[in-house]
Amino acid sequence: MKPFYTNILLGALFTIFMFGPESHAQLNTPRGSQQATVGQRVGITDITVTYSRPAVNGREIYGALVPYGMNDLGFGTSKAAPWRAGANENTTIEFSDAVSLGGQKVAAGTYGFHINIKDADKATVILSKDHTSWGSYFYEEQQDAARIDIDTKEIAHKELLTFEFTELKPNSTVLELQWGTKSFPLTIDVAVNEIVLEDIRKKLKNQPGFQRQTWEQAARYALNNDGDLYEALGWADAAIDGQFFSEKNFTNLSLKSQILSKLGQSEKADQVMAEALTMGDNLELHQYGRQLLGEKNTQKALEIFKMNAKKHKNQWPVNYGLARGYSAQGDYKTATKYLKKALENAPNAASKGRVQANLDKLAKGEDIN
Repeated sequence: MKPFYTNILLGALFTIFMFGPESHAQLNTPRGSQQATVGQRVGITDITVTYSRPAVNGREIYGALVPYGMNDLGFGTSKAAPWRAGANENTTIEFSDAVSLGGQKVAAGTYGFHINIKDADKATVILSKDHTSWGSYFYEEQQDAARIDIDTKEIAHKELLTFEFTELKPNSTVLELQWGTKSFPLTIDVAVNEIVLEDIRKKLKNQPGFQRQTWEQAARYALNNDGDLYEALGWADAAIDGQFFSEKNFTNLSLKSQILSKLGQSEKADQVMAEALTMGDNLELHQYGRQLLGEKNTQKALEIFKMNAKKHKNQWPVNYGLARGYSAQGDYKTATKYLKKALENAPNAASKGRVQANLDKLAKGEDIN
């Protein structure tokens, strides 16, 4: 038996005999390899790794302390066990939702985390449905939930074994085990929109669904994240009418208009938006005008800013909106006139500062949008 595994076996047996069921005292004393937990959220999915952290202590690790391949550890039931990827109990990884690893879908749950280090450059990460057994001594291939082939990387010396999430994108993350001079990166992909939308459907059937704003938020998420637009339209309609919490307002009508527009129903979209405009307050109309500017629909934006100024004369930020509208048309003289008016009724020092900065831009012949 290899010396490394002999020492582990002796330590495990010592623990069993000294602190087993027959013992009346369970002392909480420090371990040689301290336990750690690291987590990362991707979208609304939580990923958690629990492991112990051995130190290198000047030892040769790969191909020596941790041998290549699958090995008979001389204890337990496994005759071909991978590396436990840590120390002490199972290293575990938990997913709050289903994820994808190397194209393989892995269900939500907790898994034992093992690695078969094939050689200096290649390895296979193994997730086992058995996450409660000690180390890899009782590893059974039939309990595998996934096997993911990876390429290892050379890194600067890392004394303590460390799991770290080294990359984070909207729909994925990279988890790396780093120890000694080697890293084992594993890409974890998450179907964020699919998971969020399924969570939304569940919440709409429970207490959060008793509020109009929840349905508006649900419809907006589906609209902006490639959800089912007809489902989004139904959610917007529920916020507008037909339920005890329903209330027609600028927010849900303009939202419905956007959904209809994306569905290609432009005539209906315009009708709904026309009704929304009659209900908008000064800030809502201003933001809608800004939205149109962002869409490069400068003529329509100016019309909205004019409407807002007529309905809410000299209220903040209607003059600011007119200045933006005229600036987008290239009429810097008129934009300056309204920006000076905006400076007079700006509500605070920060707003005055922004208006003055834009006056300076107009003076230099620059668009303020």
